[in-house]
Amino acid sequence: MIRSMDSGVSSSSLHSVALVKSSLERSSSLGNNVISFRANSGSRLYSKRLPKNLQYPRRSKLPPEFGTNLFLKKKTTDPEPSLTDSADEEEPEASFVEPEEDGTEEAGVVWEPDEVEAISSLFQGRVPQKPGKLQRERPLPLPLPYKLRPLGLPTSKKHINLASSGSVPPRASVSKQVSRNPGFLIELAREIRNLPAQENVSAVLDKWACFLRKGSLPLTVRELGHMGLPDRALQTFSWAQKQGHLFPDDWLLASVVEVLAKNHELKVPIHLEKFAELASRGVIEAMVRGFIKGGSLNLAWKLLKVTKNCDRMLDSSVYAKMILELGKNPDKEMLVMQLLDELAEREDLNLSQQDCTAVMKVCVRLGKFEVADSLFNWYRQSGRDISVVMYTTLIHSRYIEKKYREAMALVWEMEGSDCLCDLPAYRVLIKLFVAMDDLPRAVRYFSKLKEAGFSPTYDIYQALLKIYMAYGRIAKCKEVLKEAEMAGFKPDIESLSRR
Repeated sequence: MIRSMDSGVSSSSLHSVALVKSSLERSSSLGNNVISFRANSGSRLYSKRLPKNLQYPRRSKLPPEFGTNLFLKKKTTDPEPSLTDSADEEEPEASFVEPEEDGTEEAGVVWEPDEVEAISSLFQGRVPQKPGKLQRERPLPLPLPYKLRPLGLPTSKKHINLASSGSVPPRASVSKQVSRNPGFLIELAREIRNLPAQENVSAVLDKWACFLRKGSLPLTVRELGHMGLPDRALQTFSWAQKQGHLFPDDWLLASVVEVLAKNHELKVPIHLEKFAELASRGVIEAMVRGFIKGGSLNLAWKLLKVTKNCDRMLDSSVYAKMILELGKNPDKEMLVMQLLDELAEREDLNLSQQDCTAVMKVCVRLGKFEVADSLFNWYRQSGRDISVVMYTTLIHSRYIEKKYREAMALVWEMEGSDCLCDLPAYRVLIKLFVAMDDLPRAVRYFSKLKEAGFSPTYDIYQALLKIYMAYGRIAKCKEVLKEAEMAGFKPDIESLSRR
């Protein structure tokens, strides 16, 4: 301690001597400047005083050396050393100096090692962390299907089976997985078909009775009807009547009635009015469909009339199928018109795309173009998508009616809806362009037909030959004629030349 005090006194005395020396040298230099100024001025009798910033110029501060910790230096009241002294003397390294125990409040400040390390680390690098998990565990990214799932409400539980395309959930019981499985029910019908003629269907159905439920056997019965086995279908219905958990089942009864009516083995009741009043709607519709499929149109028509008189309303699809079958016979035009009027009077008209197109074709065949237009407009206003078959039917209707502008409007609408044309559509369009005497469009659609992979038909070659001959394109006529002969057709050139 004494050595340190002696060294502090000696350094302070040397420092004061250096300051006195520097001040004397500064005053002497100022005096010389004043004398030289007076000698040069000559005529001036007074000396000009220097401003304060020049009388006592401030020494610029030197930056601290790298690695010096200014916060840990002990405060001193010693004057600042001069430039020469600071240049000659080496500055000591920064270190922690313990305060003197003088009993004063300032001497009682004690720095802890952790605090010293923390403060010094501010000038050296990052603050050291406490031991532990230095790296934060980030959660795993979400799976990709979750990000790609479209926004919307979740599917309700009662529609899960419908949304999964009829698939049975894997946790369902064995009876649920088997009772509505189409593959199992069709295989059941095949086993019944393979039975010997003298053996009853109970030999097969008894083994699977515990797995069957209401609504299972209608598919098996319809499959037996497709196989031409109405007797086995009736035996299956008789066996189901004895099973308490399978009967009564209206769907099973309707399926058996349809199969028997289709195969002309259904005993028609004498009093149809009483039957129409007591039977359910599904059974009556099944009977009408069976009569239509079996060709018994008179019985089907009679049952429809009785049902109408009893104020019973059947499904629109039954009327559509009846119209389609009656429309094949031109003599039944009056019956078709009666059924169309009945459909027009219905407020709850509901036709599928296939049924609506079939009715439109019948109307075009019978020359009822206004009815076909009204059906097309009704279907478009219902908000459903229009197929290329429906567009083709109406274009063909306007082509026959010779309303070519209206037909072209439909062609542009069909092209705007991005409908892919099939072979009947190309046939109708090429005939339309030939009738309009539009050679470029006819040739373009003929090329599209080939690019789509279709083979031109006889009437398409005949239409092209007609328009080429009308334009006098003899070379093109020969080219189309050669192509048609290579395809196996022999166009009638004589009939075209007469025209």
